[in-house]
Amino acid sequence: MRAMRLHAIGQPLAADDISVPQARNGQLLVRISACAVCRTDLHVVAGELAEPKLPLVPGHEIVGRVEQVGERVENFRVGDRVGIPWLGWTCGECEFCKSGRENLCERARFTGYTIDGGYAEFTVADARFAFQMPDTFDDVSAAPLLCVGLIGYRSLRKAGDPKRLGIYGFGAAAHIVAQIARFEGREIFAFTRPGDDEAQSFARRLGASWAGGSDEEAPEQLDAAIIFAPIGALVPAALQNLKRGGTIVCGGIHMSDIPSFPYRDLWQERTIASVANLTRRDGEEFLELVARVPIKTETQMFPLERANEALEALRCGRLRGAAVLVP
Repeated sequence: MRAMRLHAIGQPLAADDISVPQARNGQLLVRISACAVCRTDLHVVAGELAEPKLPLVPGHEIVGRVEQVGERVENFRVGDRVGIPWLGWTCGECEFCKSGRENLCERARFTGYTIDGGYAEFTVADARFAFQMPDTFDDVSAAPLLCVGLIGYRSLRKAGDPKRLGIYGFGAAAHIVAQIARFEGREIFAFTRPGDDEAQSFARRLGASWAGGSDEEAPEQLDAAIIFAPIGALVPAALQNLKRGGTIVCGGIHMSDIPSFPYRDLWQERTIASVANLTRRDGEEFLELVARVPIKTETQMFPLERANEALEALRCGRLRGAAVLVP
């Protein structure tokens, strides 16, 4: 099968011809229809996430159809359409798994990082961590839901119940969570790269009541803010716009260092939180919700062999919405 693989940190992905994997006990073999490109993939390729499996097939926003079912799999049949997310396996035995926090499992394995992922024609996945996908989305439109959608959903829930929500970095994750927030009656304030008029117009089209640069002051104080851009300096900037008792959620897996800031900016019970991975319950709740919310995912398709081009477009901020690889 064709696959785009990382052989060395910091190097472009190579187009390889490798064997089709086989489904073992508890696994599914999935013929991939679409795999979205995530900023986490950039962090893996650049080595900002330590010790990836090498050689590695990246990609963890996978939609496809079951080609083979391993033994002890009861919930899927050949031909089922499935989604495969970042969280690929947990131990089920540690304190985190036993307390409903499997996203914090210390032995967890991750699709497209420690397990081969979706930049290929086929992949295998633990059936327990795969999702049935709602019929309301085609394959390409559904792919971004499997990470940027899920992480955005978890970030929104960690933000509490904000009336006024700030979103820093208006890319793939933001454009999905903004639609959910608007559906729930929240007011959106979008912060983009300074001078990025196109991104600000994109945010307004998705219902933001205000859009401006990340160096600007919000016209009203925010109840909460979600930071998707991997820039630590946005944390103290967001604090300046946060009202008393408000929450900042850092929604990325990697972020540059947060610079120091005066304690008075954090005082009055403001909170800074991070989001790590997701749980299967997050996925089930989110996919049930998006089947009811009229969400439209903005996508740009790339052939599998142009994965490096898609990664570079994401790195340079040339995408509106999400890049999706189509084998």
